[in-house]
Amino acid sequence: MNFEFEEFDSVEDIFVYMSTMAPPMKNMLPINSYKGYIFSIIPLNPISGNSYLMIYTKGKLDGKLLEFDMNLKRFKIVETAERPDKNYFVVLTPKKNTIADAAIKELGKST
Repeated sequence: MNFEFEEFDSVEDIFVYMSTMAPPMKNMLPINSYKGYIFSIIPLNPISGNSYLMIYTKGKLDGKLLEFDMNLKRFKIVETAERPDKNYFVVLTPKKNTIADAAIKELGKST
């Protein structure tokens, strides 16, 4: 697997990035909180499946559903996705993620 990395200063910056690249009308996006990183891994070549972009920051997220206001650059934990003018992030906290493990290992080599 090949990995490219883009590091951000805050989780809010990652949310802005992901909100701007989401297809129109899709306001529910996944985000991972795993091994001290908050990240999303995006396939760069969906056909071959061996090249990925990891956008990340260090930290941990709690909550299962986060509502993000891009204008204010703030998020909060919510129970339901109710507003079409907001973006929502589903926080995934896997026990094991082999692609993320490979990316974190590669990231450690590049720093």
